[in-house]
Amino acid sequence: MDTAALRPGHAAVVPWPKTLSAPADGALDLWLLHVPDPWLAGAVLDTSPLDERERTRAASFVHAVDRAKYVASHLMLRRLLGAYLDRPAGEVAFVREPCPCCGAPHGRPALAGDGPHFSLSHGGNLVLVGVAAAPVGVDTEQLPAAHTVGQVATALHPDEQREVMSAPAVRRAAVFTRLWVRKEAYLKGLGTGLGRSPALDYLGNGGPGTPAWPAGWTIVDVPVGAGHAAAAVRGPIGSRYDVARLDPQELAA
Repeated sequence: MDTAALRPGHAAVVPWPKTLSAPADGALDLWLLHVPDPWLAGAVLDTSPLDERERTRAASFVHAVDRAKYVASHLMLRRLLGAYLDRPAGEVAFVREPCPCCGAPHGRPALAGDGPHFSLSHGGNLVLVGVAAAPVGVDTEQLPAAHTVGQVATALHPDEQREVMSAPAVRRAAVFTRLWVRKEAYLKGLGTGLGRSPALDYLGNGGPGTPAWPAGWTIVDVPVGAGHAAAAVRGPIGSRYDVARLDPQELAA
C-alpha cells in the first residue's frame, strides 16, 4: 500500500447529488453523513425506497435510535447509488457475491447488473460510503472504552497488537481504532469480512522489522473528526480522492 501521493479532497458539506458520473479508474469517491442521536430520535424517515429485507432488518432493532441509524445509512446508500445509476433509490437492486472463503453467496454486497463497486459502514454517529470502479472497502467506528481495546486488540496482527499496547494509555483507544478500521475496510475490500482472521495481515503504522502491507491495496485514513476513526481501502488510487459530507436533514420524509 502507498499513501504518500494521496491528497484528500475538502470534506465540505455538499448538496445531495441527483446524478453522478461513474468513478474513473483510480478514483475513490467517499461520502460522509453525521447522524447525531438527538436528530435520529426525532427524525421521520421515508422507508419506502428500502426493499423487504432492509425493512425487516430495520424492524428487528429494539432501540428506535439504532433503527433510525440503520434506515438513514441504507437510504443514503440507495440515494447515492441511484445517482450513479440514474435511477430512483427504490429501484437500486443488490446481490451478494460469492464468499472468497467458502464460495457461498454471502460475500461482498454488489449491485445487480452493471455499476460501480461500493462499501457501506456505520459506526457511532457516522455513516461512510465508498464508491469506486474497482473493489473497495470502508469502515468507521467510534472510539471504544479502554477495556474494549484490551479485549479486541488481541485479534489483531501481533505487530499491530504491540503498536496498540505500547501507545500511551491516553492515546491507546485512538491508535487501536485507527488500526481496526483499516483492518475492517481491507477485509471488506477483499470480500471476506471477518471470515478471514484479522491477525493474518499487517496494516499498522510501520517501523523497523514490521511486515509490508498487503500488495496491490491502497489505504486512506479518512478525516472524520474527534471521537471516531475511518478508513477506506481499494486497489491503486490516482493522485487524489474526494470526501464529501451530506446533510442528514434531506433524509427526512
